[in-house]
Amino acid sequence: MKLNLGCSDKHIEGYVNVDIVAPCDFGCDLNKNWPWGDSTIDHIEAIDIIEHLHNKIHTMNELWRVLKPGCDVSVIVPTTDGRGAFQDPTHVSWWNRNSFYYFEAGNPYRERFCTAYGIKAKFEILDEEEAPNKYNESKLRLILRAVK
Repeated sequence: MKLNLGCSDKHIEGYVNVDIVAPCDFGCDLNKNWPWGDSTIDHIEAIDIIEHLHNKIHTMNELWRVLKPGCDVSVIVPTTDGRGAFQDPTHVSWWNRNSFYYFEAGNPYRERFCTAYGIKAKFEILDEEEAPNKYNESKLRLILRAVK
């Protein structure tokens, strides 16, 4: 199964298109515990969604929990390097490249703080780049692989 989280009106064929409001294939609140079982998801698209979720640790832990070992999530998120992170009144968490240190396997930030912070998520960063967009916002695109 493949998930397209926070799909809004941008559905991807072959994915379960998930959002809190219609139109979507499956409605759920990603701020709560996710309804998919442990290690059941083959791939996740998380395009312009994680900044709308209240708890970074919960979000990353749930992404990791539902992904099968060695499977990937593609994240696009507006970064604090530009105004896009702050312009949308529904953004509730702010991200930049350093935010992902705490979820990267072997990174000293993750290894030092994971127990104290409740971080279970462990990802390998396969690719990262500035995500092009038509509004000249600063966005980051990451491909993360679940390490289990």
